[in-house]
Amino acid sequence: MLKIKSALISVFDKKGIAEIAKKLDSLDVKIYSTGGTESFLSDLNINVIKVEDITSYPSILGGRVKTLHPKIFGGILNRSSNEKDNFEMVKYDIPNIDLVIVDLYPFEKTVELSKDETEIIEKIDIGGISLIRAAAKNFTDVLTISSKDQYQPFLNILNKYQGKTSLEIRREYSAKAFNISSHYDTAIFNYFNTNNLSFKSSFRNGKVLRYGENPHQDGFFFGKLNEMFVQLSGKELSFNNLLDIDSAINLIQEFKPKSLAFAIFKHNNACGLSVRSSVKEAYLDALAGDPISAFGGVLITNQEINLEVATEIDKLFFEIVLAKNYKESALEILKKKKNRIVLKYNDIQLPKKNIRTCLNGLLVQDKDLKTDNEHDLKIVTKKNPEKKEIEDLLFASKICKHTKSNTIVLVKNKQLISSGTGQTSRVDALKHAIQKANNFKFDLSGAVMASDAFFPFPDCVEIAHNHGISSVIQPGGSIKDNLSIDFCDKNNISMVHTGIRHFKH
Repeated sequence: MLKIKSALISVFDKKGIAEIAKKLDSLDVKIYSTGGTESFLSDLNINVIKVEDITSYPSILGGRVKTLHPKIFGGILNRSSNEKDNFEMVKYDIPNIDLVIVDLYPFEKTVELSKDETEIIEKIDIGGISLIRAAAKNFTDVLTISSKDQYQPFLNILNKYQGKTSLEIRREYSAKAFNISSHYDTAIFNYFNTNNLSFKSSFRNGKVLRYGENPHQDGFFFGKLNEMFVQLSGKELSFNNLLDIDSAINLIQEFKPKSLAFAIFKHNNACGLSVRSSVKEAYLDALAGDPISAFGGVLITNQEINLEVATEIDKLFFEIVLAKNYKESALEILKKKKNRIVLKYNDIQLPKKNIRTCLNGLLVQDKDLKTDNEHDLKIVTKKNPEKKEIEDLLFASKICKHTKSNTIVLVKNKQLISSGTGQTSRVDALKHAIQKANNFKFDLSGAVMASDAFFPFPDCVEIAHNHGISSVIQPGGSIKDNLSIDFCDKNNISMVHTGIRHFKH
């Protein structure tokens, strides 16, 4: 164990530092400090030595240069076991420093709150980040406290060991310091970066999940779930839960609040979805789309859930429900089953990039943020779709965009009737969708069909026509588009092209 004899304290956020400084002072630790931190500690009647008294240089260049001096960095980087280092410490009158406490300028927060680049640039910490890296490098002799989040744990260490630290503790805090410094540099790089051929991402804190996709796999989440939603009840979220929630939120955000929507998800795909005039009606019609798959699924609405709706959905075994809000009486119903996960989600902007591992690297792409609208539609058949059909076509397109390829989606009266998902053949996807619709006794007459990619042959539109489907939406773009268009013209079917493919592999 090494006794802390001297400390350099230079922090942006002063909250919590007073208790540490008082404890260090009581242990006869010599404290060096700078600028605002020095004034703060002096006002508390703590013995503090100004850094400029050591360096013989004041804080210069508007505070940009305070600690960047050989007497400071020599004090941190010297190796106690190295005779030459010890000789030079005496020769150049360098004071030893064996504790460094730094809280960096809040660069990320400034970027969030300000558009003033001058202000942002001045929040790029230079001296602080250099102190952290130097101290962390020399962990054999120096302890590094690199964030205000570490103040309380460090105070506990001070109280427990009365100012002594082990090599194990110093190594642990060195790792934390490099975590801080690398994250900080990544944030700065991403602010300046305009080169899509460079990719950096950093999360300082991860959440350990129960397991990954399967019990034999470890699982972690890196991000800020507390910004996404508030968990009101239920068991801890799993890896698969989060994937389903992600799919559900991405789809429900396609529908504006005035379009009262309710969706049911299973294995990242919507198995039920409808837009209605009441939440209860929307739920019941979403459930009707596939009541079998809904078992154990994820429920989501872009509205508030009241007692009537809660009573209705309570009849179904489901794992998760997400809503914009809940009546207290509804929560009483939903919380009765202790493992049922109840989430109140927030409307926040989701990342604009998709990232996934691939081979020995990553695939990064722009997120598919395009939502097909009426202005995008190109009517390619002699028959024009009716207004009601256009509404259904666009409804189906939104679902199609968020369903695994190859997919076919069948919709009628703003209700998901069925879908064929993740098939290797588009024909198989359609046949699967029709079979499901028939199993649940849906009348396909007047229904519409959406495809996530073009039809290279007329086989899909022919099958659809034979089952009463009256209108089709698809990207178009095949050299054989005319084959499907000609079939539609001969059989009084309307078809629109969007010009946009929505593959989801």
